Amino acid sequence: MKIDRLILGDFQTNCYVVRADETATDCLIVDAGLDSRELVAFLKRHQLRPVAVVLTHGHADHIAGLAELHRHYPRMRVYIHRVDANLLADPQANLSNLAGVPFTAEPADVLLEDGDTVQEAGITLNVIHTPGHTPGGICLYAQRESLVFAGDTLFAEGVGRTDFPGGNMEQLVESIRGKLFCLPDATAVYPGHAMRTTIAHEKAHNPFVS
Repeated sequence: MKIDRLILGDFQTNCYVVRADETATDCLIVDAGLDSRELVAFLKRHQLRPVAVVLTHGHADHIAGLAELHRHYPRMRVYIHRVDANLLADPQANLSNLAGVPFTAEPADVLLEDGDTVQEAGITLNVIHTPGHTPGGICLYAQRESLVFAGDTLFAEGVGRTDFPGGNMEQLVESIRGKLFCLPDATAVYPGHAMRTTIAHEKAHNPFVS
């Protein structure tokens, strides 16, 4: 698996361009950022074709870039957890009003549930529902590659905010302990913000859940 990380927008959101290998031209995108112009430029520069974007949750800094992406790649499929699907159409709930860039999008093509599998561009990701940051927050686990895209559930020695509507710290900690900390210790964690970490490191050093 080939993973390129782009840091998009004022909120420094991690966007991941994921390919089956370095020779592949089809790709899957994890989160679209607040502003995806840099992402579009990257895709065109490397002659990549995004066949799908999977949204780890419905906050503006992860979804607002959909507009620019869809303008260039109208056939790209959009995935989001069923519980967060309504955030795509609600600028108040997705916090884009708060960010000063009110944003709405068309309904997602695929609504996910816990335990679902996303299979796109030769990549297989298992959906782990991890509510707490948002009610429909998810992580995406690639078992064969021993890695997880954690969205805003788990950061390097941190966790996602829970002071926005729908947030719940107790639920978030339960999600991390019950669903992420049961993954193998060597699992690499690719978070929605900041740097990569591992499950083992977070078990030992994360002050919110260790």
